Amino acid sequence: MIELREVSKSYEIDTVALDDVSLRIDDGEFVFLVGPSGSGKSTIIKLLTAELAPTSGSVFVNGYDLGKIRRRKIPMARRTMGIIFQDFRLIADKTVFDNVAFAMRAVGAREKAIQRRVPAVLELVGLEGKEDRYPRELSGGEQQRVAIARALVNRPQAIIADEPTGNLDPAMSLEIMYLLERINQLGTTVLVVTHERDLVNRFAKRVVAIVNGTIVSDQQDGIYEL
Repeated sequence: MIELREVSKSYEIDTVALDDVSLRIDDGEFVFLVGPSGSGKSTIIKLLTAELAPTSGSVFVNGYDLGKIRRRKIPMARRTMGIIFQDFRLIADKTVFDNVAFAMRAVGAREKAIQRRVPAVLELVGLEGKEDRYPRELSGGEQQRVAIARALVNRPQAIIADEPTGNLDPAMSLEIMYLLERINQLGTTVLVVTHERDLVNRFAKRVVAIVNGTIVSDQQDGIYEL
């Protein structure tokens, strides 16, 4: 479960990024967080990953109260989430297999578990047979699939996708969204942060709209109208 309770965030005295935002995403939901550039979407992501602390209010992620969590436990909270970025953030000199395995090695997984889990996740995202390729040998859509596999490999409770289709053409963007939908159907909570109206409107999902740091609508089976 992800929840913001009456959260405000100010960077400077005259710069309010979020203003009294309350939002709850239950386990297993698929939610689009939409809004124009500068609306506060990125600030919410940084709060959920404990990169930032709220000026006021409370942030809860998968059983962790990020306002009260000890610093040494922040990595444990972050492991309950898989983060997907617009720019993929793959390691150029590592193969597809090792890019995904890197996330498991970072949390101390045994090599036997890595050898079993990574191929299964690559098959899930449609990259079986490409384990030995390097990022430069892949299309943009394939690189994003590697990034999704990396986010999934440690079995997170939730996936947070920050503009996951921003560098992709419309056809590939749609494929990535269908993949995220399938991952959600398998039980993982999915939060997609985007400003792509046409893409959002192709899926009958919950749509939360934020403008100038304030949530202006929250609709089940919603439409992005901003």
